[in-house]
Amino acid sequence: MKMDEWSMPPLRVDSSLAVIIMAAGKGTRMNNPGMAKVMYPVNGKPMVEYVVDVALASGAGRVVVVVGWQKDSVIIHLKETGKNAVCVEQSPQLGTGHAVMQAEHELREFTGDVLVLSGDVPLLRRETVVSLVRYHRETRAVATVLTAMLDDPTGYGRILRAPDGRVEAIVEQKDAAPDQREVREINSGIYVFEAGSLFEGLRQLSPDNAQHEYYLTDVIGYLRTRGLPVSGVPAVNPREILGVNTPAQLEEIQELMVRRSS
Repeated sequence: MKMDEWSMPPLRVDSSLAVIIMAAGKGTRMNNPGMAKVMYPVNGKPMVEYVVDVALASGAGRVVVVVGWQKDSVIIHLKETGKNAVCVEQSPQLGTGHAVMQAEHELREFTGDVLVLSGDVPLLRRETVVSLVRYHRETRAVATVLTAMLDDPTGYGRILRAPDGRVEAIVEQKDAAPDQREVREINSGIYVFEAGSLFEGLRQLSPDNAQHEYYLTDVIGYLRTRGLPVSGVPAVNPREILGVNTPAQLEEIQELMVRRSS
């Protein structure tokens, strides 16, 4: 089921929505160890600032940014911008699940929905975030994954669906069987979780995989083993979920951002 464009409601703070932004990565393939990956500028602004902006514009009552590599540059920049966001540290960096674990203390009394974003995905629009959260709530899921249909899904985690259309599991490229690699629906790395289910699932994780990391995607599998509903909905525009891992990808996103702004 493709997500329709929703007419946007008036902007207001939604105290039942929190956002966790993963922004700790080193960005090895960017070839500049002196710079946090999320601080690379796109159209004159660090990538992470775009993501914080879309979180706040979507009405999030709380925004937690998980920092790590070259953390001080991210913390100082966000403080200087005056954005209403709290930073927490991930050290060492042991995967996406481990990153989200670091935000649990800040959200220890929170009982709403948690939107998980990546700090290197600056093209994501407010409309898409608001639509995703609304879809999640309307389908009464404990978790909802923003997906995308790609002609070439190489490198992305694959979405495995149950016969009823619910998301059954997400399998990372390196762990996928040959037939699973043929699946064209991919994981964007953007999710909404019911807070209690998210942190319960995180406590069940283990690094028993090819990367020896704690995968956030394994929370989806855990929730499904409990018989809980997990939804997935493709993004209207797959370009919005493009992330930055290389200088070439940064250049592509820069071009797309300039085109959007013109």
